[in-house]
Amino acid sequence: MLSYLADYEATFGPLRLLRFITLRTLLAAMTALVIGFIIGPWMIRRLKRLKFGQHYDDDRTGDLAHKFDKKNTPTMGGLMIFVAVAVSTLLWAVPNVWVLVALFVYAALTAVGFRDDYLKVVKKNRDGISSREKLIWQTVVTAIALLVLVRDPLSAQKIRELWVPFLKVPVLVGLPVAALLVLMFFWVVGFSNAINLTDGLDGLAIGCTITVALVYGIMAYAAGNARIADYLLISYVPGTGELAVVCGALVGAGMAFLWYNSHPAEVFMGDTGSLALGGLIGVVAFMVQQPLTLAIVGGVFVAEALSVMIQVTYFKVTKRRSPTGTGKRFFLMAPIHHHFQKKGWPETKVVLRFWILSLLCALVGLGTLKLR
Repeated sequence: MLSYLADYEATFGPLRLLRFITLRTLLAAMTALVIGFIIGPWMIRRLKRLKFGQHYDDDRTGDLAHKFDKKNTPTMGGLMIFVAVAVSTLLWAVPNVWVLVALFVYAALTAVGFRDDYLKVVKKNRDGISSREKLIWQTVVTAIALLVLVRDPLSAQKIRELWVPFLKVPVLVGLPVAALLVLMFFWVVGFSNAINLTDGLDGLAIGCTITVALVYGIMAYAAGNARIADYLLISYVPGTGELAVVCGALVGAGMAFLWYNSHPAEVFMGDTGSLALGGLIGVVAFMVQQPLTLAIVGGVFVAEALSVMIQVTYFKVTKRRSPTGTGKRFFLMAPIHHHFQKKGWPETKVVLRFWILSLLCALVGLGTLKLR
């Protein structure tokens, strides 16, 4: 919205600076940070008053439940991130199909996550919405987003290309819509669930999200700049530079949320935040032609999801082969951050070391831009 003030540079010369994506990205980050700090305390008080607190009354957390008692900490803090990102993006990004699709996916999955959290903390339904219902909504959101992308002239051609790291040409061009739907579904749903699994320790998920958002802000800017894209031998996708503003807003909002989510957490993001953030990052990666790179940049999220898959598979296999019908665990506990807690690592040490790993993954992911 405020980007249009650049049209009045004849009246006030410095307004021309708003034409630069880099400046608007920084302004979006600062705006989201300020919004987060302003609404954060109010929202935390409101959630506490409504008793929207997280409960750990099931056996899935094992003996960690009493060791890390968080049952009175309010959840649904993802609303704070959403408001900060949405307002900041609307203020500083030039609206185009890429930005609108990103905001649509983010808003729609925030609504799905909010419903899940509401059923858990208000209606005392431990499981929230069913996995089937969640998948249905995620499929619908992905299908609508893809329909918009394949019908808009700005994105119709580019969205059908598939790029992979280390190659300077697309491996596939003109992908059919059905194949695109499957690919985008796995990215949106996969990383929604991956961040959801990572969100188990104070500051862990949002800290790793910030590093991923930083990298994809850079990638979005590079993909939307013809000269940089040509120099790096990556896909030039006109208009995706504005996604850098979205990522900048996410970085600012994430930093504000981390202020309140750092140990000991005053608020949790809940499914309201984790499902939506995963979907937003997944669709941004897809739109800037760097989907597979997300497996590198978001290496911590991938490791968390894989640890659960390995744990479940190993338990089922050993249970089937055991004469007594008892299964064994590959990890002491899954997701893998709980494995290290079981080994005696303090929560803060687990989080800080995972942040370091996330930063290393981010740097490796950035390196793929040049290694082609």
